[in-house]
Amino acid sequence: MEININISDEFLGTVAPLVVYWLYSGFYMLFGSQEKYRLHSKKDEDEKNLVSKSAVVKGVLLQQFIQAVVAIILFTVTGGDENAVSNVNNSLFGLGRQFFTAMVVLDTWQYFMHRLMHQNKFMYRHIHSLHHRLIVPYAFGALYNHPLEGLLLDTIGGALAFLLSGMSPRASIFFFSFATIKTVDDHCGLWLPGNLFHIFFRNNSAYHDVHHQLYGTKYNYSQPFFVFWDKILGTYMPYSLEKKESGGFEVRPLKAVKDN
Repeated sequence: MEININISDEFLGTVAPLVVYWLYSGFYMLFGSQEKYRLHSKKDEDEKNLVSKSAVVKGVLLQQFIQAVVAIILFTVTGGDENAVSNVNNSLFGLGRQFFTAMVVLDTWQYFMHRLMHQNKFMYRHIHSLHHRLIVPYAFGALYNHPLEGLLLDTIGGALAFLLSGMSPRASIFFFSFATIKTVDDHCGLWLPGNLFHIFFRNNSAYHDVHHQLYGTKYNYSQPFFVFWDKILGTYMPYSLEKKESGGFEVRPLKAVKDN
């Protein structure tokens, strides 16, 4: 008896990024106990963070549930594959253009929303401060946010990237899985040798670690791909990455911090 299993692109576009998040986080958890790769010690991770790992898991699962609901609505409203822009977009050039457009849209939305959540005291105190309970970031804490922040910053930003780039649900499977991997990587708290993200992107785990420290909360807002908005608008903080004698690395700021 032949059994045909037909899984739609819309279903994969909804589920794949969620699965990828936990698989890639799990990969980094394997290295988390090895001090030689860490930006902060395991002791600092356990003592400085202001939220338990169980609460982080629950928070991430809630955000992913909301993300999945919005994705289902988005695919339904846009008509799925029937609304694909044109056959030319299935070419390698077309897909590359779509991915680059989506990256710029996502970065632009996240930079300005992220910066707003820091500069508006009400939004920071009641919404964004939850994410900064992770003073020492780790992989599966990447999407630990207030549910409203998850909706405004990540989910709506992703929806805009999907719509404005004109990508199909099939293309979105790969783009949002890639964006999820990049976000997890930026929060992993590790500096692994040969990491391609560190080679091709200035926005990486060390860059974002600066933002999670007290001296850097008003800098390095950009995420998850580029750093151009920080550089254009004066919120870029350069840093050095130095090996510690006790093992691991230390991220040090290379500019004086202004209290503004």
